[in-house]
Amino acid sequence: MEEIKKMKEAHTVLNQVTYEPKPLYHGYTDKRLRINVTDNTIDMIDIPQEVKEKFTGGKGYCLRYLWDATKPDTKWNSPENAITMSAGPIAGITQYGGTGKCLVCSISPMTDIPIDSNVGGYFGPFLKFSGFDVIELTGKAEEDVIIVIDGNKGTVSIEKAPLEHKDAHVLGEELTTMYAEDDNDRKNVAVVCSGSAADHCNLSMLNFTFYDPKRNVVRLKQAGRGGIGRVFADKHIKALVCHFKGVKANLNHVYDISILNRDGLKFHREVATQDDKQNSMRKSGTAYSLRIMSDYDILPTRNYKYGGTDKIDEMAPEVWRNKWLTQGGADGCWYGCSMACAKTADQFELKTGPYKGHKVCVDGPEYETAAGVGPNCGVTDPQVILEVNFYCDTYGIDTISFGTMTAFLMECYENGILNKERTGGLELVWGNAEAELELLHQMARNEGFGKIAALGSHKQKEYFAAQGWGDMDFMNDIAMEQKGLEYSEYASKESLAQQGGYGLTNKGPQHDEAWLIFMDQVNNQIPTFEDKAEALYYYPMFRTWFGLLGLCKLPWNDIVPADNSLTDEPAKVPEHVDNYLDLYYGVTGVKIDRDEMIKMSERVYNFQRVFNIRLGKGLRANDAIPYRSQGPVTEEEYLSRQERYDGQLVELVGFTKEEVEKMSLKEKMAATRKHREGEYEKLIDAVYPKRGWNLNGVPTIAHLKELGMDLPELLEVVEPLQ
Repeated sequence: MEEIKKMKEAHTVLNQVTYEPKPLYHGYTDKRLRINVTDNTIDMIDIPQEVKEKFTGGKGYCLRYLWDATKPDTKWNSPENAITMSAGPIAGITQYGGTGKCLVCSISPMTDIPIDSNVGGYFGPFLKFSGFDVIELTGKAEEDVIIVIDGNKGTVSIEKAPLEHKDAHVLGEELTTMYAEDDNDRKNVAVVCSGSAADHCNLSMLNFTFYDPKRNVVRLKQAGRGGIGRVFADKHIKALVCHFKGVKANLNHVYDISILNRDGLKFHREVATQDDKQNSMRKSGTAYSLRIMSDYDILPTRNYKYGGTDKIDEMAPEVWRNKWLTQGGADGCWYGCSMACAKTADQFELKTGPYKGHKVCVDGPEYETAAGVGPNCGVTDPQVILEVNFYCDTYGIDTISFGTMTAFLMECYENGILNKERTGGLELVWGNAEAELELLHQMARNEGFGKIAALGSHKQKEYFAAQGWGDMDFMNDIAMEQKGLEYSEYASKESLAQQGGYGLTNKGPQHDEAWLIFMDQVNNQIPTFEDKAEALYYYPMFRTWFGLLGLCKLPWNDIVPADNSLTDEPAKVPEHVDNYLDLYYGVTGVKIDRDEMIKMSERVYNFQRVFNIRLGKGLRANDAIPYRSQGPVTEEEYLSRQERYDGQLVELVGFTKEEVEKMSLKEKMAATRKHREGEYEKLIDAVYPKRGWNLNGVPTIAHLKELGMDLPELLEVVEPLQ
């Protein structure tokens, strides 16, 4: 405590304003908090009704105010680039599962276009309860500052903060202790920070804390995608703190709380009766699906060469439950979530790095982390996966991008593009956990080959080619990145719909827009181009709606009603869709149907597409994907599934069995590639018109008018491209 006191005494308040916190009404405060750390101005601004109607909240508000802050030539490190955060009108209710999400947007150092990332923890709801629907951070401070919002006292301050640590698990504890009134008040403090790698690593993310009284520890959730932590550090913002005490059932001042109570009770009963029968999320979290994905040839293994590993039993759900997630019980990252999938490895002893020998709390692993830093790099040891998980979090590095990027480097090593001399002694061979961890520590220290790793896959390809180390065409085939963002962790070779679910995203290949791989590859529910186009229209729009409202997607379809399979469209989980329409009505008092739900999302989705075009991307050429996500790049890949690929040349391409038998391996691979790349182009031709875009990927003026989004600033961008 004495050390914390000295840290606080070293703070210099650069500016502080007082305000009267505005109570929420039907889920909104209609207030925006804008902070410029260049001149330390703090402004509280009304949100116009038109913005509310067209952008709804959450991701919509984030993108709207990011657009307003930036210009067509704004870069990620331009002072005017903003970091915007908004939870949405439903966020913060405690009656239904998964209602604590916050959306974060900025122009990405990895993609050079807007990135959006969703995150749990307490900050999003606390910000709302403190009086603000959205916060906008702009400018650049000269020295590290901390921004502190106290929603009970009604103060916002900018404080110079020279002594606090940068690693997130330490900084989160320091600031939670510093700004809590006493130990009982720790649960009322939420911190946003990055980590020590953020000063120089493009893959850096933001950690959002929440205090776990059961464990007496500050835990971390991540807004992982797209390098927003790098932007945060570039602005010299060390942390953002929000203090709010007094969480209760109706701080949102909802229209009809009885609707929330009714649907919430129904959902909680469903979880209680169905979870163990379906996914056991309460026991294993999202890592339960590792074995399932491996069984269905979907788990990325060795840089997405393969879809599974024969060592998957080392990572089975019972292994995580019985050996690593030993405290048991349900873990939620916001109040009232009975799904409670936020698992944790308690008292985990670290074997490497600056905290070697420390016993720490590791939040996870999530499926994406375990798959990416595990089998995708040839690793199946839970100890290693959890250690990488912890250090990525505390250093502020996105686990998905780290895993995918490291797998790319390992394949480069395998193919002679890299060697021990070029990596400074790191033997980046498959399964070398020691090298994987040392690479991570070097990234945090900004030393050695870690400086190259910190660039991300897209810029690594350019660097390796410039050094004369590797062929760019081959690296383009095997580097699993698109638009500059590394892929999340699903092997999509046998799912054309999932290839579109990755390639036809606005922000880059993250599955949160369209996770269609089970519908397509496993269940064959969308066999035709028309079916796939419909899915690639509906699901990205429906899933966008969660980001507008402040909702987690997992309670939608990871646990479903017992009779869901008997419905007309079980993949949509219609009863849960109706629940969400009820929640929206119960909170806001505005009654919408399923069509209007989709239209709400379309407005924001098309706005983001035009935003991309404004910044020089967002066209068909930018939706191309690496061939590794479509088919076998190397001979060993083809031979590993030769019966399948030979059969497809007959069944799908039109060769006879005799013709295939006479073909050389190279000829078969070339024919497979031509077919698969052609199928992807046909998919684009089907999807774009369904979304209201021309064949170059540009929203048509007619479609924008239909949505009520024919705003002058959007028309200025799209009219020359019609």
